[in-house]
Amino acid sequence: MSAGPSVDVAVVGGGLVGTAAAYELACAGASVALIDASLPGRASDAGAGIISPETFHEPDAQWFEFGMDAARYLRSLVARLTDDGTDPRPDAFSECGSLVVALAEHEDPWFAEVQAIVASRSPDVAEIPVDDARAMFPPLGRLWRALHSPSAARVDGRRLCEAIRVAAQRRGATLVSMEATGVDRRGDRVVAVRGAGDVITCGGVVWAGGAWSKGAAGWLGATLPVTPTKGQIVHVVLPDDGGAVGTGAGSAGTATGRWPIVQPILNFYLVPWPGGRVACGGTFEPGAGFDVRPTAGGVRDLLRECLTIAPGLADATVAEVRVGLRPTSADDRPLLGPVPGTANVHVCTGHGANGLLLGPYSAALVAAGVIGGTPGSVLPYAAARFGAS
Repeated sequence: MSAGPSVDVAVVGGGLVGTAAAYELACAGASVALIDASLPGRASDAGAGIISPETFHEPDAQWFEFGMDAARYLRSLVARLTDDGTDPRPDAFSECGSLVVALAEHEDPWFAEVQAIVASRSPDVAEIPVDDARAMFPPLGRLWRALHSPSAARVDGRRLCEAIRVAAQRRGATLVSMEATGVDRRGDRVVAVRGAGDVITCGGVVWAGGAWSKGAAGWLGATLPVTPTKGQIVHVVLPDDGGAVGTGAGSAGTATGRWPIVQPILNFYLVPWPGGRVACGGTFEPGAGFDVRPTAGGVRDLLRECLTIAPGLADATVAEVRVGLRPTSADDRPLLGPVPGTANVHVCTGHGANGLLLGPYSAALVAAGVIGGTPGSVLPYAAARFGAS
């Protein structure tokens, strides 16, 4: 085993959350090692990337405000990356709007409930005629009702994560490709992170292990109740032939970049991308553990629901199936900030299905706490609520 770099902060986890934390720390002048195991099933690599807190319909007001703050932060982050010379490009982040739809009359009670909550918070979200909704997303089939959110956006987690990683490295962060297998402690402080090949000595740690976070609980003497929830997403690609699914401004492959996200009340969602690509997701499989294999049953369910919502996608080619492991906490809220029982370890994980929206903002909050010594009790969703093990 060799000695790796000695840094102010070791960030464990190279997904979007950990990479964003490394970037923020490097921007603040800290020396940083970003430890990335590149494990298959990382949620950042598979997520659909819906950025639409305006259509959150949980009654939890704090959760809504956290989502809105995260969306504002994400937009500012994209602008900063452009200034840093790592423009993630419009196909990585784009405001495309979204449609919340009911497909049939029996869904009306659920739609009305969602509409009431959304309208009380987001005055820009309004009900529109179903013919207008179908004009925005031409493959859609029969609809009963539709809400339109003009400010919703989509993000490609792979491309955004890569842009942030490059920006972090330009700011001086060091990428260490290894899986963390343990830590060295001195009293209540972690002084090194160990892997199969290197030992990274450090003055502090940010643990952003995603679905694998719970594995570090024993090393840290902490309770990290985060488990994987498997999600499968199928990507289809429309023929670029300028046919019936076009919008009158070019072929389907061109037009899809302007289509809105579709969020049915009771069905899977559709996220369109440039190049004729549409993602349909996502299954929720909490009992699958760390199994990242796509399944026939999952793909069947996705395609069935996809074509129920948008029968005009029937001629699309099935391009790929992505599988991600969402890091789901015991109370379905993130774990942020200082880890009880340690003096210099912070955690940033447990974002569930909302990591691409909430992750960069959470990472910024945690990084600010590391640099400024902010007590964990002032952070939203403080990890301390679960105590020490």
